[in-house]
Amino acid sequence: MERTVVRCADGHVFSTTSFPMQKAERLGPGRLLRCPRCARLRSVVPVTLQKR
Repeated sequence: MERTVVRCADGHVFSTTSFPMQKAERLGPGRLLRCPRCARLRSVVPVTLQKR
């Protein structure tokens, strides 16, 4: 499975294998997932990784 790097509403960055409906543009980029750092259900968005 492909891993997706996401950022929660509190700014925590983590990766997940389950980012449901990632390509559904009509719903926007955000999804609700449980953040492993703050242990709450948070809105998360994919992070664009920049190459240096």
